Amino acid sequence: MKINSTVILTLALLSLMIGSGSVSAYLGFTMGSSALKGVSSPDARPTTKFASGNNNKVQQVGVTLLKEEDIIKSTKARIQENKTAKKPIQSDDEIKPQKPKVEEKRKEVEEEKLEPGFPIVSESEGVSMSVQSVRYSGGDLLLRVKMQNKGADSVRFLYSFLDVTDDKGRTLSAITEGLPTELPANGPEFTGTISIPTALLDDVGNVSLALTDYPAQKLKLQVSDIPVEK
Repeated sequence: MKINSTVILTLALLSLMIGSGSVSAYLGFTMGSSALKGVSSPDARPTTKFASGNNNKVQQVGVTLLKEEDIIKSTKARIQENKTAKKPIQSDDEIKPQKPKVEEKRKEVEEEKLEPGFPIVSESEGVSMSVQSVRYSGGDLLLRVKMQNKGADSVRFLYSFLDVTDDKGRTLSAITEGLPTELPANGPEFTGTISIPTALLDDVGNVSLALTDYPAQKLKLQVSDIPVEK
């Protein structure tokens, strides 16, 4: 009886061990399968590699890198085309060089006819100053003045020292334009204007100009009795 009970107990233990092993194996297989869902093994077939390699080559052929020199040339050509397209067509008159406005005004002044009694000239040490004409323009009286240096040395002027007085001895404010600050030796004539506000000339019959060089103050240019009556 003892032998039989021992055999039965041994068989029972073996059965439990086999059963627990089987259950463990089944559970491990099931869990591993669940964890590997969606994971595929790499395609190691040579034909697939060759096919994918050919596809990559085809895709790479479509991308072409341009040289920097070609890009610069192309950009310059497009800029030049845009400039040519936007440039308006000019007529023959527009193509001809136009004279500057300063030269036109100077020509008009030079062509102005001298009135009786003009020019009124003053000369000192080879330097001359002359009033060619007077006229009213807007709110100013304009005196057209010419200056020239025929001496051997250049002469400088500061027109803040220009003294303008009326026939009653009153000092008048004036503005110079175009007169040179330096007259070169044996130089050409220079033309400019001296403008006086008309508000200062209501009861004035004539004005006088006095100018000296700077800083030596050796010259004494004085143009007197310039008629300014309207």
